[in-house]
Amino acid sequence: MGSSSTDAYWDSMADRFDEEPDHGLREPAVREAWAARLREWLPAVPADVLDLGCGTGSLARLAAEQGHRVTAVDRSPRMAALARAKLAGTEARVLLGDAAEPPVAEGRFDVVLVRHLLWALPDPVAVLRRWTGLLRRGGRLVLVEGRWGEAEPVGIRAAELAAMVRPFAEHTEVEQLAHDTALWGRPVHDERYVAVVRSGPPRRHTEIVDVHLVLRRGDEVLLGRRVDTGYADGLLHAPSGHVEDGEDVLTALIREAREEVGVVLRPEEVSVALVMQHRAPGGRERIGWFFVADGGAHEPVNREPDKCSELGWFPLHALPDDMVAYCRAGLEAYRAGERFVLHLHDPGDAIAHDPAGPDRAVVLADGACSTMAATKYAEPSRREDDTP
Repeated sequence: MGSSSTDAYWDSMADRFDEEPDHGLREPAVREAWAARLREWLPAVPADVLDLGCGTGSLARLAAEQGHRVTAVDRSPRMAALARAKLAGTEARVLLGDAAEPPVAEGRFDVVLVRHLLWALPDPVAVLRRWTGLLRRGGRLVLVEGRWGEAEPVGIRAAELAAMVRPFAEHTEVEQLAHDTALWGRPVHDERYVAVVRSGPPRRHTEIVDVHLVLRRGDEVLLGRRVDTGYADGLLHAPSGHVEDGEDVLTALIREAREEVGVVLRPEEVSVALVMQHRAPGGRERIGWFFVADGGAHEPVNREPDKCSELGWFPLHALPDDMVAYCRAGLEAYRAGERFVLHLHDPGDAIAHDPAGPDRAVVLADGACSTMAATKYAEPSRREDDTP
């Protein structure tokens, strides 16, 4: 659904939005239940609270009534108009804008409050990183989320959300909310929760470095099937391993080639194929160096049968589907002549390549970002509201 059709949809829903008990908070018991929760989740009054995807402004109104300085944002003009009407008489302000890239400056808020929205955004990890950047040091995200529906459930499980925020959270508290019928105005049977994510001082970014051998024999490439490793077992993968302390990447590649497949390579036989930053579903980012070598003069053998059930040669132009997704994406990028690639899974993605699943590969062109990367990672333009 495009942005204009999304706006039109929420505009059409706006006049009926408050009919849901937890949206309109018209019932006194429901309203008081949410007010009590906000007093628990928000810091001491007064705090600067940013309510993203505010809808008709019900939670923003509660926060303002409790004495907080509230900025509310919604992309639907009709929702924003109703929120302004609901917040009349308070000092809260309502802005029209995209919650994923709100029209506000960084480092200005004590709280970013979001309810039932993150699950619907296309790149939730990137959005969470953006939202964290809006916080002052020691600020917090208050994320009310869940997983709704039985036949075709949508949403984000609490464990998945906790994994998403781990890289930039000092402390995360998750509280299940489905049992509290006062919040919803009726019994509910799906997962509903709040995650209060407290940010800490920025931590220096560190990553594991791994190396991958693209051993070629004509148009074929060597792959091994993982077994009993605890990760991606049963899937095909190029010979690979971690760089050990004190090693450079070339030394590590030569060592891993010898240890895993019995191939003794000289440094002059190896060239860099590509560099990839990759992340497993729910994992941390890593830097992967892919090196290519001619396998015609070498006969590989399975030196680690406890970790690899078989070795085989596969056509590079028609790689099998039962591969680790990032490795397959790396080989496809190499075949296409690319040199720098991002492949960052979201929690919930499959480890295995899925032809029908989301394509997480983003190619970074040598010297300048590609169109795809530039679109995805473009610096947000400054808005009038960003003026210091």
